[in-house]
Amino acid sequence: MSSDFEGYEQDFAVLTADITSKVARVPRLPPDEKKQMVANVEKQLEEAKELLEQMDLEVREIPPQSRGMYSNRMRSYKQEMGKLETDFKRSRIAYSDEVRNELLGDDGNSSENQRAHLLDNTERLERSSRRLEAGYQIAVETEQIGQEMLENLSHDREKIQRARERLRETDANLGKSSRILTGMLRRIIQNRILLVILGIIVVITILTAITFSVRRH
Repeated sequence: MSSDFEGYEQDFAVLTADITSKVARVPRLPPDEKKQMVANVEKQLEEAKELLEQMDLEVREIPPQSRGMYSNRMRSYKQEMGKLETDFKRSRIAYSDEVRNELLGDDGNSSENQRAHLLDNTERLERSSRRLEAGYQIAVETEQIGQEMLENLSHDREKIQRARERLRETDANLGKSSRILTGMLRRIIQNRILLVILGIIVVITILTAITFSVRRH
């Protein structure tokens, strides 16, 4: 499981490094090359998002006791992804302003105002995205806590069941011992009764013999 995560992790590192390099080059490229570069970066960003989704799925399947370290790494990668998207948006805004100025001949002040407005909207979107990310993290942590509680309850239930089985076995053993003791006591009583009867018979026999002997004399 962790080997799959590390493989995705390496792919993500290589891909984000390439995206960072391309985003930095976008403002300095000629218009034709810029358009192609922007399309290429958009495609790579989608690939990076897919890698993050795969990594997130891998983390969810890791046992809870080992999941914390991977969750922290995922949080860092998502923040890095958000920064890349922000930098790319700013680069695209600059590129769009240049193209619009070339086509429409807008003056510099209008372009700057539009850029400031777009940057402001971008920052608002980023703040909203961070709030959603924080909510998502809380939901993931809550799910992890719930899973740990369910596992603990399952372990406790197994312990209780084993204790009940031991009690049943103990009761069964006590029942057998009680029956054995009862049988032994019954045999002891029977033997004593037999001894008493035999003693009485012997005494009667002796008395009878003495009586006959006396009558003969």
